Amino acid sequence: MTEAPTANDAGRGTILVLNGPNLNLLGTREPEKYGTSTLADVEHLAITAAEAHGFTVDCVQSNHEGDLVDAIHGARGTSVGIVINAGAYTHTSVALRDAIAAVELPAVEVHITNVHQREEFRHHSYLSPVCKAIIIGAGVQGYKLAIDYLASSV
Repeated sequence: MTEAPTANDAGRGTILVLNGPNLNLLGTREPEKYGTSTLADVEHLAITAAEAHGFTVDCVQSNHEGDLVDAIHGARGTSVGIVINAGAYTHTSVALRDAIAAVELPAVEVHITNVHQREEFRHHSYLSPVCKAIIIGAGVQGYKLAIDYLASSV
């Protein structure tokens, strides 16, 4: 059994930054809701925030639920925490919820928009009960806030 890296490993460790379906379209998809920052901008923001705390990041984006589950499983033993914006899978995926619970890593759920000001179906998250924190409606700065939180708690 592989032991999870700790803050004492080379640097402070790696944080998995996981983005779900349609987030590859950031910057062009409904900019009035999601802003004009691209996924590359978000990843750069995450990398910069993590480096400021002595961490590295592993950025993964997929439109496929199984790929996201695989990335979460892969974080076990290689990462010290997870920042996840599961997009629409937040509201539908028991599989992602179970994967987060199974790897026993601190996870922070991020949403660019305030989901509680949107359609009713977006008000429920399967992930929230297994995440240490939830950041909603802070725009792409939510990723930095999530990394800051993890850095202070791992």
